[in-house]
Amino acid sequence: MRRWRLVLGGGEGAEGTGRELTGRDAAMDRTLAALYGGGKGGGGRQGRRSAGLGASAPSVARWLGDIRTYFPASVVQVVQRDAIDRLGLSALLLEPEMLEAVEADVHLVGTLLSLNRAMPESSRESARAVVRKVVDKLERKLASRTRSTLTGALDRSARVRRPRHRDIDWDRTIRANLKNYLPEHRTVVPERLVGHGRASRAVTKDVVLCIDQSGSMAASVVYASVFGAVLASMRSISTRLVVFDTSVVDLTEQLDDPVDVLFGTQLGGGTDINRALAYCQSRITRPAETVVVLISDLYEGGIRDEMLKRVAAMKSAGTQFVTLLALSDEGAPAYDREHAAALAALGAPAFACTPDHFPEVMAAAIEKRPLPIPVE
Repeated sequence: MRRWRLVLGGGEGAEGTGRELTGRDAAMDRTLAALYGGGKGGGGRQGRRSAGLGASAPSVARWLGDIRTYFPASVVQVVQRDAIDRLGLSALLLEPEMLEAVEADVHLVGTLLSLNRAMPESSRESARAVVRKVVDKLERKLASRTRSTLTGALDRSARVRRPRHRDIDWDRTIRANLKNYLPEHRTVVPERLVGHGRASRAVTKDVVLCIDQSGSMAASVVYASVFGAVLASMRSISTRLVVFDTSVVDLTEQLDDPVDVLFGTQLGGGTDINRALAYCQSRITRPAETVVVLISDLYEGGIRDEMLKRVAAMKSAGTQFVTLLALSDEGAPAYDREHAAALAALGAPAFACTPDHFPEVMAAAIEKRPLPIPVE
């Protein structure tokens, strides 16, 4: 009954519970009511009461402190997003006092980036501190596994003709010698051995991350920037990071700090995938050793046929082309299904990818094997 009372609020919908709240529960109820409604005539069924949270940063900051007192971080993040959406608190995020009170997560970073151009200097350092906190947490979570997975893929993608026994790639060796199959002995004579190479200090692969910075791609931009910094830290991979809307910006020089990359983006605006791919294509010098990763919902505002021709040209030159409709944990994204089908017909299937799955996708692209497309 206590839980139902907290869910239903204090309006008419709560009368059936017969539950009175006191102490901490009453304070928790007041905190929820400020956002979701409550109190007699307060609009428990309307989703909001007229008082709201007030229109000042101090009152909102106090409320944010309250929800952090009563709820775990995962719930706080959900309630914060609801507050921003329901009560239009985006402008208040520009206040340093509020930035210090919020629970930092990927979605909040996306909101801050969308406000980047309107942010006063007094708020910029506080905003960078929030973004830094989230980015550092993501790097700790993702970097080690990404490096180990891709290092193994780079080693396997380098083939040698006279491998040591422990370095023989038996699958490729058998396929390379099928013409030497002896039916009477039911065996293959391996005249030519194919082996895994050893880690090299030289650059063996070029990776181009081409990221759509339209407003719907906020979480993907955050994760892609972190992965870009991780890839750039690997000696064997030359990484280029390009963001685009209707214009194209190359942020490769900022890759040593993903926070600089994120503040170099400008979320929102239109989309011209064709122009972005034209720029990326012009920077490819070793097609057969290049992986291009397009991260976009494919709502193209540019020239569709030209976009598809560029993808076809890159693939025919030997470039591995990966299309991610999203790089986030937000579930199935909205995307242009017609464009996705057209890319699939070119042998470049488009699919959503979680951050945890991204290293395996990149490893498959580096090794030039079928991509591990998640089952929807």
